[in-house]
Amino acid sequence: MEIEIPSDVTVNVDDRKVIVKGPKSTIEKDFDDPRFNATIRMHVDGSKFIVDRVDEKKKSGAMAGSIIAHTRNMIIGVTKGYNYTLKIVYSHFPMSVTIADGKISVKNFLGEKGARVVDVVGDAKVHVDKEEVSVTGANLEHVSQTAANIERACKLRGKDRRIFQDGIYITGRHVQK
Repeated sequence: MEIEIPSDVTVNVDDRKVIVKGPKSTIEKDFDDPRFNATIRMHVDGSKFIVDRVDEKKKSGAMAGSIIAHTRNMIIGVTKGYNYTLKIVYSHFPMSVTIADGKISVKNFLGEKGARVVDVVGDAKVHVDKEEVSVTGANLEHVSQTAANIERACKLRGKDRRIFQDGIYITGRHVQK
């Protein structure tokens, strides 16, 4: 399996670690897994990133495909970046969302006195604009996990979701331009 490397991106393989450098950022990912260290080889040949497997087992093929997919996401991240948009929805109690010191604080959710706090994962950047939250960054895993953590922090428990629709919900996933 192989993928093309764009001209403005460099991919380096150091043992089991893949390092992708581009105009926007640098991302590292370690693919060290003792089950596949002997059966999967990664290397760069000119402008191609190649993942070879020694055996023909299903699990080795799945792991090779996963490495290719992660590397492709890393290349897109360092050239364009990722953006998740979330919508703040409330009916009776207006929520306020603030960001400070790498933590997102959701106050007055369903009239609660305490704040629900979420950590920003990795190098993701969060921007709040009235009733919309935007999470951007080069690493897809950090951006998507931060958005999922925000959505999960406002999950309703013990109430009828058809009536109580308050919360923060993911409304869009985009590759930046």
